[in-house]
Amino acid sequence: MKVVVDMNKCQDHGQCVFSAPDVFRMDDDGRLAYVPDPDDALRDEVEEAADVCPLQAIRIED
Repeated sequence: MKVVVDMNKCQDHGQCVFSAPDVFRMDDDGRLAYVPDPDDALRDEVEEAADVCPLQAIRIED
């Protein structure tokens, strides 16, 4: 699984951080940081994060 975040769309709302904290986090500057190739065991969390993103900036590729 590969996670792709369109950083041009992302406005750092952070909803993904609550859904998948093992994959998404806010860095020291308040910007989104993420693991681009998380373990497949985290798929459900990542799918939830993509669903709750208010700007639909998160995409999952297989």
